[in-house]
Amino acid sequence: MVQLVNAAFNGLSLSSIILLTSLGLAITFGLMKVINMAHGEFVMIGAYMTYITQQLFLAALPKASMSLYYFAAIPAAFLAAFALGCLTEKLIISRLYGREIDSLLATGGLSLVLQQAARSIFGSQGVNVEAPDFLKGGISAFGCTFSYNRIFILILVSATLLAIWILIYKTKFGSHMRAVMQNRPMAQCMGINSRRVDNITFGIGSGLAGLAGCSVALLGSVDSTAGQSYIVNSFMAVVLGGVGKIAGTVVGSAIIGFSGIAVESFTSSSIAKAIVLIIIIVFLQRKPQGLFTIRSRSLDE
Repeated sequence: MVQLVNAAFNGLSLSSIILLTSLGLAITFGLMKVINMAHGEFVMIGAYMTYITQQLFLAALPKASMSLYYFAAIPAAFLAAFALGCLTEKLIISRLYGREIDSLLATGGLSLVLQQAARSIFGSQGVNVEAPDFLKGGISAFGCTFSYNRIFILILVSATLLAIWILIYKTKFGSHMRAVMQNRPMAQCMGINSRRVDNITFGIGSGLAGLAGCSVALLGSVDSTAGQSYIVNSFMAVVLGGVGKIAGTVVGSAIIGFSGIAVESFTSSSIAKAIVLIIIIVFLQRKPQGLFTIRSRSLDE
C-alpha cells in the first residue's frame, strides 16, 4: 500500500509538471499550428527569472522576508516569457505562418541562441533557487511523505488550467482566438484583428512556459538546458491527446506521467522513457489524430 500510494503521488506530480509545460505548447502548437522548438528555452527563462527575483529580494529586503520572493517570481516569470514570446512572434513567427519546416528551423536556431545567451549571462554552471520556507518539508501520511513544493505545483497547475479554460471559452478574446484559429478569413471579415490575436496568443503560450519554469526551478538546479528535459514529453502529451484540444493535453500528460512512473518502478528511468515512447508511437500509428479529435467542416472535407 505504501508503494502504491507513493507511486500514485509521484505519477500525479510528474503528470502535473508535464501538463504545466504542455499547456503553452497546446496553444502555440495545438491551436496556432506553430512548431516552436524554443519552447524549452521559454521554460528556462521562467526558471532564471525566479532566480533573478530571489537575488533581488535577497539584496533589497531583510532575510526574514525572503519567502515572499516566490509570490513575485510567478508573475515575473510569466511576464518575461510573455514579452519575449510576443517579440519572437512579431519578428520571426509572423513571417513563417503556413511554413512549418521553416518555423521549425527558425525556432530551433532561436533555441540555440537563447541557450548560449543564458550561458554568457549566468555561466555554464547551474544556479540554485532556494524554496521559500512555506514550501519546505512535507506532509506525512500512509507511511509516505508528500513534499509541499510538489503539492504547490499541483495547486498551481489546477489554477492555471482553470484560468486557461476561462480565457479560451469565457472571454471575448478567447472567442476571437478560436475564431481566428478555425477560420482566419471569416474572422477578419467580422472585424477581428488577426495579427493582434496571433501575437497575444503566442505570447500567452510562451508565458505559460515561463510559469512552468518557475515551478521547475523548485525541483533542481537551473542551467541553460533546464527546459530540454521536459520538451519531448510536452510534445508527446499534446500530440497524444489530440492537437488543438486542451482536454486532450490533460489526458495525454496524465498517461505519460503515470505510465512513466509505473514502468520505472520495474526498470530504470532511461528504459522507462524508451518504453513509454514506443507505446506512444504504436498508438499514434493506429490513431494518428490522437485521443481527442476536433470535428469541423474543414476536417470532414
